[in-house]
Amino acid sequence: MLWISQITGMANKDAYIIIDFGTGNLRSAVVSVSGELLGTAREDIVYHRDEHYADSIYFKPRETWQRIIALCKAALSQAGDITIQAITATSQREGIVVISDKGASVIGMPNIDHRGRQWENMIKDKDDMYQKTGRYPTSLFSALKIVGFQKVYTDIKVNAILSISDWIEYMFCGIPHYEHSQASETLLYDVAGKQWSTALIKAFGLDNHILPPLTEAGTVLGTVKKDIAGGLSISPAVKVVVGGADTQLAALSTNAAKDDVVIVSGTTTPIIKLVDHYIMDAAQRTWTGRHVTDGYFMLEANAGVTGLNYQRLKKIFYPNEGYDVIEEELANEKDLQCMAALGSLLADEKDPLIRGGFIFNVPVNHELSRAHFVWATLWDIACSIYENYKSLCSVTPDTKDAIWVCGGGMESRKLRQFIATLTRKNILIKDNFRHASVTGGAILCNQATDHTAVINNNIETVAPSDNTGDYISLYQQWKQNRSSLKKISDE
Repeated sequence: MLWISQITGMANKDAYIIIDFGTGNLRSAVVSVSGELLGTAREDIVYHRDEHYADSIYFKPRETWQRIIALCKAALSQAGDITIQAITATSQREGIVVISDKGASVIGMPNIDHRGRQWENMIKDKDDMYQKTGRYPTSLFSALKIVGFQKVYTDIKVNAILSISDWIEYMFCGIPHYEHSQASETLLYDVAGKQWSTALIKAFGLDNHILPPLTEAGTVLGTVKKDIAGGLSISPAVKVVVGGADTQLAALSTNAAKDDVVIVSGTTTPIIKLVDHYIMDAAQRTWTGRHVTDGYFMLEANAGVTGLNYQRLKKIFYPNEGYDVIEEELANEKDLQCMAALGSLLADEKDPLIRGGFIFNVPVNHELSRAHFVWATLWDIACSIYENYKSLCSVTPDTKDAIWVCGGGMESRKLRQFIATLTRKNILIKDNFRHASVTGGAILCNQATDHTAVINNNIETVAPSDNTGDYISLYQQWKQNRSSLKKISDE
């Protein structure tokens, strides 16, 4: 399904095309140098099952590229009288595209592809790998995807692997590369050393040649191919700028500084801290990767699937209403009627919750409403974020008095209030939070093209509620209910 949003264009202005390839949606946006969204078009990503594996899905690069070009045309048609100066891309982490020896893009493996799961035991020293890569090695990461691919598709000679955002830029200009924040997600990259690791590559039985040169976010990679420029009615002199991972670009949009904590709420919810040195968690609960700002790292705990839960439950309880209706009904509900545990991840929890649900008193109270179920969903998200925030703070304390938040999952004002009160920190949110990764892409394009325009900086602050004690009591109740559901799921 294709969605096109029209934003009225102004007089001729410099602008950028930003491609945003998420886990569920693919989007093309046209953004002015000052961060104004001029046109956007998006659609669901089409995935296919790979029957050669127990848990594997993929996308077809050729058809996906055709959709990207179509979305670019749709977004440009909405943007008015503009001059495109640059194109960049951002994408989900851990996903890769395989390039064959003939130069063809043969398969795309998203972050939710686990074709490498049965080869996880080839990693002999997982503790050592955590030390080098900043993440405990599993089939989530790119190295095991390519191992699984090569074990089955023996007739295809792999010439290169690219992250999805790097692949999009490669398709625009023909130059293969791998940006550092994306390389952090491969298990083949020395995060502290900022380079590909021969030892890690050897550990997976891969060839060095499949990894292209590393590139810095916010630098010019090349210019758009003439045929693509002609098809989009843009100049062939348009620069292709190195982008990066969507979480890092979202964090960049907030202008967070050293030691700031940022919560990026999308399909999943990473809770991150920007630091200027490599940090490892002795308990191996957190990840450390490269930020798109040179010299900075991103320490992360992740609450897992959160925003996606909210979107799906909204379709059930509020299929035809907007978020404003939900917020209004939430404000009118004073009595707590139910709690939820919906499978979010906790850094301190060894085994994940695999069965969840809502808990409420029986017989069913006549006052139980749809708003109560959404309240419980948002409270589950907030408590999960808080649990992971505490884990992050146990690795490196949060000394700031405010936390940045961004991403479409922060649509709910109630959720922001929950987080502020639980963490006892002010919550800072910019008015462009819904398209944070796109804004981050515009910042990188400004950097690459030497534009000095200032991206919109309107900030709203949410202070903690006065009734913190009530919230902490509810938080303890949530923990007990989640523990009860986990015991059931473990049986």
